[in-house]
Parts: sequence; C-alpha cells; structure tokens
Amino acid sequence: PLNSVELYNPLTNNWTMLASMRIARWRHSASILSDGSLLIIGGRNGSNFFSNSERYYPLTNNWTMSANMITARDAHSAFTFSDGKILVAGGYNGSASLSSAEILC
Repeated sequence: PLNSVELYNPLTNNWTMLASMRIARWRHSASILSDGSLLIIGGRNGSNFFSNSERYYPLTNNWTMSANMITARDAHSAFTFSDGKILVAGGYNGSASLSSAEILC
C-alpha cells in the first residue's frame, strides 16, 4: 500500500504528484464531493482494515482526516448521492465478507 497520490491530465498526457495521504492504504474507494474535494474511504494496510476516511482539498493540496464508518471495510462499493451523502456497501472486514451498508456525510 502507498500513500502517494498522482493526478493525470488527459489534455497534456502528464502526471503530477500531489500531497500524500496521511495513511498508506489500498482497496479503498474514492468519491468526488460536490465542492470538488475527494473522499478516500476505508481500505487496508497489511492486516489493518480501516473505518476512517481522508478528504483531499485540491485548492490547498491538503489532506485531512474525515468521517469514520461504523464498520471497517475494504474492497467495498461507494455511491455519491446528489445531496452529497455517500452510500458505502459490502466489502470485507478482515474476517468476513460484509452484506451491510452505511451512509457517510
């Protein structure tokens, strides 16, 4: 797992390094919020499964810790509703596949 972040610009075919996430993770989800920020949700780092999320603000190139889920999960699905709330469903918590869902924000 990595905490590095790169932004791809298809118009110039170039990658740009951004600020690193606070926590290295993989098998997370990413959701764009209505204000243009990006929310990285859950995932894992080795044997640690995360219920936390990190929010990236492109105007300041800064990450902050954000909302926590009730259940740690990786390999889940996330869907952003028009009101800005995010449905997080399924995934794995380190010991079982999950059939539960929850709403963030």
